[in-house]
Amino acid sequence: MTDALILIVEDEPEIAEILEGYFVREGFRVICARDGTTGLAHHQTLRPDLVVLDIKLPGKDGFEVLAAIRRRGETPVIMATALAEDLDKLQALRIGADDYVVKPFNPHEVVARARAVLRRTMGQAGKSLVRVGSLTVDPEARRAMLECDRGAVSLDLTPTEFRILSHMARAPGRAFSRADLVDACLPEGAALDRTVDSHVSNLRRKLAAAGAGDMLTGVRGFGYRLDAPHGR
Repeated sequence: MTDALILIVEDEPEIAEILEGYFVREGFRVICARDGTTGLAHHQTLRPDLVVLDIKLPGKDGFEVLAAIRRRGETPVIMATALAEDLDKLQALRIGADDYVVKPFNPHEVVARARAVLRRTMGQAGKSLVRVGSLTVDPEARRAMLECDRGAVSLDLTPTEFRILSHMARAPGRAFSRADLVDACLPEGAALDRTVDSHVSNLRRKLAAAGAGDMLTGVRGFGYRLDAPHGR
């Protein structure tokens, strides 16, 4: 993990240099960008293992950069922001951020968060396929497929949505509390019921679009349950 490449997209040179120094000290490789356009170019050509992304950037802001990264794939992203409002955090998580830190932050904490995110994302590799009825989850390829009348449909999931689906698919029929899902799948700083609900709502919508709207259900006053799609 310590050989992982970290892309820092931050327009304040002092902050970028401090973060770079802490990551390099811990054995990571680092590349920096001062604006969103350059950050996206580095992301496409260098394929970093994780991105630390500021929200307020010149040109393309962090939300635009995050959305573009998510259209490309599942690179883990930690948002770094001076905005502490829950709505800003929720927007970042809804677009597909894996975690966030609020400025002024402790660089040690940013590195620790990065390690935790990398453990979650890299830890999926090597695990066998998980099947629940017509759903197949491939943790190694980070891909979820659903068999339906029109053939196999690939689900376009954010990293957090994929972790939730993969985690629940390993115990079909079990009722997971929101706390269970936070501990296993969500960033350490995102322990909000409505954060879980937002991710699950998006996941349920994508399952429904693929013809499995009955698969992910709420358990009143507790959390959520994943069952095999009815009739399959």
